[in-house]
Amino acid sequence: MQYSNWDIFVSEVTGTAMLLLLGCGVVATAILKGSKGEGGGWLLINFGWGLAVFAGVYVAFRSGAHLNPAVTLGLAIAGPDNVAGGIPWSKVPLYWGSEMLGAFIGAVIAWVAFKQHFDAEEDAGKKLAVFSTGPAIRNYGWNTITEIIATFVLVFVIMISGGTPSGLGPLFVALLVVGIGASLGGPTGYAINPARDLGPRIAHALLPIKGKGSSDWAYSWVPVVGPLIGGALGALLFIALGAKGMWPGVV
Repeated sequence: MQYSNWDIFVSEVTGTAMLLLLGCGVVATAILKGSKGEGGGWLLINFGWGLAVFAGVYVAFRSGAHLNPAVTLGLAIAGPDNVAGGIPWSKVPLYWGSEMLGAFIGAVIAWVAFKQHFDAEEDAGKKLAVFSTGPAIRNYGWNTITEIIATFVLVFVIMISGGTPSGLGPLFVALLVVGIGASLGGPTGYAINPARDLGPRIAHALLPIKGKGSSDWAYSWVPVVGPLIGGALGALLFIALGAKGMWPGVV
């Protein structure tokens, strides 16, 4: 079924906003001072992000629930002739703009929900970590490679799963995100989504957050460029391995 540009816009904005509200929210829960979940740790954050994806995909079902410019790029490279859910290049700006706006909105709402805890937290680094990713060991080249690998896994496996008869849908994608976070998230915090990182980083820069410090723009290109390269590579490998016939149920 073909949906209008307005349907796509509303779907991607609301779905990505839900993703970032719950995703930023679980990070805030786990690390901000005075939260009942403070100290919840990496696995809580992983599962929280997975469930955030689960909710966001359901909200954005009308548009195909990309929620991620890297996924959109991969589906545009594959195209509607190669993969179920593939899109024409003309739709890419609409998806990307909607995803960025939704990510910004979701991050702002998360800040509102945790406003008192942001005020109580003295560590500016933790405040930024609620919004955006940062590397455990800063090396822009290797950090970019990590994001490429992790996003490649995301997009490649999503494309394969779109043609398999599992019926798991959003739950599968949620569990995939949890798996990527648990396996490959340690070096960079696994953005694997340019909108997920850049939209909230812009929100961090603009919001009147007490003692917020720098938005770390020097690193900001890594979780944008890395995921876009990884998404493109995932789509290209999918096509190269025989998208028309190798994967069951794929166009």
